[in-house]
Amino acid sequence: MAPPRASTPPVLLRFPRGSDEREYVALREANKAHLEPWEPLPSPGDDPSQAARFERILDTCNSDRAKRFLICLTSTGEIIGQCSLGEIIRGPLQQAFMGYWLVQAHTGKGHMTAALRLLLTYGFDTLALHRIEANIQPHNAPSLAVAQRLGLRKEGFSPRYLQINGTWADHERWAITLEDFRTLRHADPSLWPAPPNVR
Repeated sequence: MAPPRASTPPVLLRFPRGSDEREYVALREANKAHLEPWEPLPSPGDDPSQAARFERILDTCNSDRAKRFLICLTSTGEIIGQCSLGEIIRGPLQQAFMGYWLVQAHTGKGHMTAALRLLLTYGFDTLALHRIEANIQPHNAPSLAVAQRLGLRKEGFSPRYLQINGTWADHERWAITLEDFRTLRHADPSLWPAPPNVR
């Protein structure tokens, strides 16, 4: 009997386009209070506006060092968030750091879990990475729950790891390796879609 196939995810991943700027900036402005507690500030000297943020993402979305995707509803194409594989390290490490956010109206619906399953599949199958790490503040319960659902394991605790909103914040280190990913996908192929055909 053939293994069960993954159903069509409720979200898709795609690279941002210049035409997305207005929708992206509006989403970020409307969700500012929801997102600020979890995100680092722009580097000193950078324009902190959402338009400038979008331009930086557009300029770096598809490089050797980073892959930055918009999370969109499959049914409508509406942008509801973003996820990325950043600081991609090759050589003997073959690792990337995973980042993600979702607009408040679409939290708690399984959309982030679905998006990060696509992202992990892309990272391991398409980019041939060996390890993907996420760093999460200890009190960010929804993000920790997503990491656990995806099969990441807690590897450690980093005090004052990253500057968030002007304060050096503690983070937990969660990670998954290619071997872990293959075991999870073999155990339940229906949960893991094919790598996204991003463009």
